[in-house]
Amino acid sequence: MEEKKNYLIDMDGVLVHGKKIIPGADTFIESLKKNDIKFLVLTNNSIYTQVDLAHRLQNTGIDIDAEHIFTSALATAYFMKAQKDSGSAFVIGESGLNVAIHNIGYIMTDENPDFVVLGETFDYNFRQVTKAVRLIMEGASFIATNPDPTGPSESGITPACGAMAALIEKASGRSPFYCGKPSPFMMRSALNYLGVHSENTMMIGDRMDTDIIAGIQSGMETTLVLTGVTSLKQIEEFPYRPGRVVNSVADLIL
Repeated sequence: MEEKKNYLIDMDGVLVHGKKIIPGADTFIESLKKNDIKFLVLTNNSIYTQVDLAHRLQNTGIDIDAEHIFTSALATAYFMKAQKDSGSAFVIGESGLNVAIHNIGYIMTDENPDFVVLGETFDYNFRQVTKAVRLIMEGASFIATNPDPTGPSESGITPACGAMAALIEKASGRSPFYCGKPSPFMMRSALNYLGVHSENTMMIGDRMDTDIIAGIQSGMETTLVLTGVTSLKQIEEFPYRPGRVVNSVADLIL
């Protein structure tokens, strides 16, 4: 691990479980900072802003600044800006997505928008979903922050962005462009944000179907941790393999 200079690190299942820290995660992050290693915490969570997520991590005991966090909401905003420098969007999401889109100078409207943007939200509103379907059918481009069909909550699994995107796709007949993991666009955006190259960066994650495949497709080395959703046995279900498998990020402390 010593030769690696840069890291992209998934958050849920790697550094934390909900509101609880994964043992050793704080020490691992401190070791990166002590050795002046560039890193970003990557998350498909588009609900919260960078500042919100930094505060949540700090409350668990992991000292990470907002500038070291990159979300699917940021990747989505970057994609929109690259497609059209200024424009308008109908957005279904929370503050993390709304702020990111506002910050690129976009106007939020339900009247003839350039984009319909779907993100995570605490409460999907059927009227909003119906409006999204109609706007897409009228010509708006359909973008979703991530393809995750479900997400964790304190009371159990809940439908997530990917599930709602499938509903809108079925009703509108239009497929969305996903900006979050495992989209190579998010990985390239994160690398550019950090100012590093894929050949000298490692992706650390707990999911084979998002973190590891995203790292492989982006030309990075990969490390799978077993503190999240993937077990050793489940690795065999995939046609690709992580470069390294460790019990937790505690095993990666420099």
